[in-house]
Parts: sequence; structure tokens; C-alpha cells
Amino acid sequence: MVIAEIGTSHEGSIEKAKKLVDAASESGTDYIKFQWVYASEILHPKTGFVDLPTGKIPLYDRFKELECPPSFYKELLDYTHSKGKKFICSPFGLKSLEELLSIQPDAIKIASPELNHYKMLEALRDYRASQKEKIPVILSSGVSKMQDIEKALNITGTENVSLLHCITSYPAPEEEYNLKLITKYKKEFKIECGVSDHSLDPVLVPALSIACGGTIIEKHITLSRKTSGLDDPVALEPEQFGFMCHAVNQSLASINHYGADLGSKRIIEQISEQYGDERVKKVLGSGIKELAPSEKENYGRTNRSLHYMNDLKKGDVIKEGDIAILRTEKILTPGISPEYYDTLIGKTLTCDVSSGSGVMLSHF
Repeated sequence: MVIAEIGTSHEGSIEKAKKLVDAASESGTDYIKFQWVYASEILHPKTGFVDLPTGKIPLYDRFKELECPPSFYKELLDYTHSKGKKFICSPFGLKSLEELLSIQPDAIKIASPELNHYKMLEALRDYRASQKEKIPVILSSGVSKMQDIEKALNITGTENVSLLHCITSYPAPEEEYNLKLITKYKKEFKIECGVSDHSLDPVLVPALSIACGGTIIEKHITLSRKTSGLDDPVALEPEQFGFMCHAVNQSLASINHYGADLGSKRIIEQISEQYGDERVKKVLGSGIKELAPSEKENYGRTNRSLHYMNDLKKGDVIKEGDIAILRTEKILTPGISPEYYDTLIGKTLTCDVSSGSGVMLSHF
């Protein structure tokens, strides 16, 4: 399964979104993926700034610009289906999840920063429990530790659930990918696995992921790397994306013709001839799960934690809406794990706290 991640590269334009669907479809993808964005589900308004060609603006405002109504995504779902492709989308909170489920996507993708958004995972679990045939779910595992993956899968279950190995760094260095983790995850969790690839090379990581037993490849696509979409600098342009799909098909042909073991060996040999033995060994890695060097400092900031949404005084009792499950990102301080959300509702503060700051157990 190849997933063309359009994400928010459409920048709110339905015309541009359809051009991206056309490009992805012609490139040979199977799934076409979007992101259902509401800024308030992702960030606190005080999270910091992002540099754009037009100047520095609040990152929260940048996400606000990417908000689209449900009708936007429904039109894209229908358009994707008209191309004979499947529609997949990432929600970022309870509202976007509910609205996404209402248009009946072909699959749900949980992005790496939301792997510990336990309230959303629980809502998705409950929805799937009501279904005769459970909607497919794909979890991404960037900027995570093994216990984070296990915790998420304990909530979602493993029926019709897949896992993507990922490095949350933009761009992600190919040599840090440690693709042997795909083999480890397949054995450990007994589910389909693959890679969400943020590296710039169209062949190296995708082909080697197949050699490691991967069956899903997700990569960003854009009409041009020079446009201003958030992920455009690390996306493949259509010609490169088509080249990736061709390389993937060649790798699959080796597996189908020679069998898994010999086919994998031949893929590694062929890629080694092109990229060199040493580089390929680094990309394959050790198969030991640990944070990649390029994402270590993101742990706790890119994924979710609890943040205050209001200035509160000592003695105030926490209500729904006083705290939220958010990414920390730029300048704020991370809070404690989202697993404490329900525990803290109704608890009394022992100090003053400011809106945006991370929630700490020592505050209660």
C-alpha cells in the first residue's frame, strides 16, 4: 500500500487539492491522504512562531489558515473515489475525529504526535467497537518509545490496525531510519507494518522498508517544493513520487518472484550497488527501538501533553476546558501525560498558573 500524503499542501484551496489528487493518482499511489485541521485541537495560541517567506507569524495562526469545513473533505473524498483511489485522513482531536468519521473515510491515520492522544484513541476505539467491520487504522510511531507504541495499541487493539515506523524530523536523515524495526514490530505486535518516510530520497528508505517486511509506505507529495505548504520542503514532486512508486513495484516484484528471504536479500544487494554498503547498513540499523538522534529533543514537545487554557488562581477547581491535550512545540514548557486528564478534572490548584503553561502534578 502506497499512501500519498497531501496533508495540508492544498493550503485551503479545493482547486489545488484536486490538482494534488490528480498528480498522486497519476503517480501510482493507492491511498490519498489529507489532514483535518483545527488549530485549537493541536496547539495553544501562545505556542510560538514559524518563519515564512512573508515573515514570522504565530504557528497557531498558520494552522488557523489551514482550517476547512467538513464539506471540503467530503468533496475531496468523492473526488478521490472518482479517480479509483482510497481516501485516508488524519484527525487531531475529538471534533475532527467525529467529523471525519461522519463522511466515512476508507481508513483513519493517527499521526505520530497523536500516538499519545489517549482521549482521541479511546473515542476511535469506541466507534470501531460499534462496527461489524472495523474501519482500518494506521498508527505512526515517530518521536515515540516502545512503551508509547504498546500503550496506544492497548487502546486501539490490533484488529485491522497497522503500524508505521517513522522519524519525526523534517527532513529525516536516511541513515537514522533503523528500518529493521519494521521486522521487529511485525513479530512483536503481529500486525502489518511499514514506514512513514520524511527523508528526501525517493527510493532508499521505501525500497529497504520492503526488504524489511514493510507493506505500507507513506510519503508526502507536493506540486512543487518551492510552494509554501508546511510540509512542501520535505515532499516529493509528482515525477519523483512516480519514480518512488516504480521502485516500490520493482522491490515487490523481487519479493513475489524469489520469496521473502531471497527477495529481501536481492533488494538490499541492488540498493547497496546504487548507494553503497555502508550507507545501506546505516539505514537498516540495529532493530533496537530508541529515539533517533534528530528527534530526541522533540520528545515531549511534538507529541501531546496537558496544558492550561486559562489563567487560574490557587484554590481554583479544574473544569473541562481549563486544560487541554496539546502539542507543546516552540516555546512553551511540556506538561504531564494526557493519561492524567480525567484524574485532574475536579482537583484543586495549590498555586497560580498561566494559560499555555504545562500542567504539573506539583500544581495540585
